[in-house]
Amino acid sequence: MIKPTEQQLEIIRQQLGREPRGLAGIAVQNDSGVPLVLKMDALVDDKPFPTLFWLASKDIYQAIAEIETAGAVKELEKELAENESLRAEHLADQQRYVDLRWATVTDQQKARIEELGFTPLYTKYGIGGISQWDKIRCLHMQYAYHLAEGSAIGRILDERYGLAELKAEQ
Repeated sequence: MIKPTEQQLEIIRQQLGREPRGLAGIAVQNDSGVPLVLKMDALVDDKPFPTLFWLASKDIYQAIAEIETAGAVKELEKELAENESLRAEHLADQQRYVDLRWATVTDQQKARIEELGFTPLYTKYGIGGISQWDKIRCLHMQYAYHLAEGSAIGRILDERYGLAELKAEQ
């Protein structure tokens, strides 16, 4: 994880259109230092933050929005239902995400999460806060996780739509 510079914080503010909340650091940046994926705190103002990784790049965000609008989520979910190997890989990605997210929570945060009754949200909900791991809630969160850690769905998005080729200057 990378601690953002003041210049990167300004870029993040421009990317998000607001002051970032729950920012733990930069998980992925491009060669120019532009933040692509942010790593988020698990608990913000005593509320669970919905994801460990947040896609910050406007360029990648827009490309994925167009992919989603074209029906890619339904297509991918159909493939998950029909392709045992892909489904197994996706379920393993979900488990890795849950394990990683819980591992990044400090002991103090864990105690507060448990006190607030939110533990199941961190130990049972996968990428994008989804409870049905064989489904896809949001390609933006899927791809943010892919850029940070690698994933089957992200790999498919790279192969089919060339997302990895985007220069992502904002």
